[in-house]
Amino acid sequence: MPKLTFIDRAGTRHEIDAHVGLSVMEIARRNGIDIEGACEGSLACSTCHVIVDPEDYDRLSEPTEDEEDMLDLAFGLTHTSRLSCQVIMTEELDGLTVTLPAATRNMMVG
Repeated sequence: MPKLTFIDRAGTRHEIDAHVGLSVMEIARRNGIDIEGACEGSLACSTCHVIVDPEDYDRLSEPTEDEEDMLDLAFGLTHTSRLSCQVIMTEELDGLTVTLPAATRNMMVG
């Protein structure tokens, strides 16, 4: 089973067994990682934003235009930012490392 490493807001590393076919957001939630995901993965917010390790970024598929539009709303956007609901775990992503940003911006809360 592939491994996925989350670096939380405190800088603590969490190496997790990652089930193939689940999104990075689903894996985080199933393993008690504090990730928001206000829209439940429907690509309607940017609260599941993660920063992919630069050495891993090129292993991911290209983000869709819809994902890029949502990423524009993310707090702390970087050149390796992705929405964790849109990154689906595969065997090829074994060892992927993502960092949770310092904060999120939830546009759904008024």
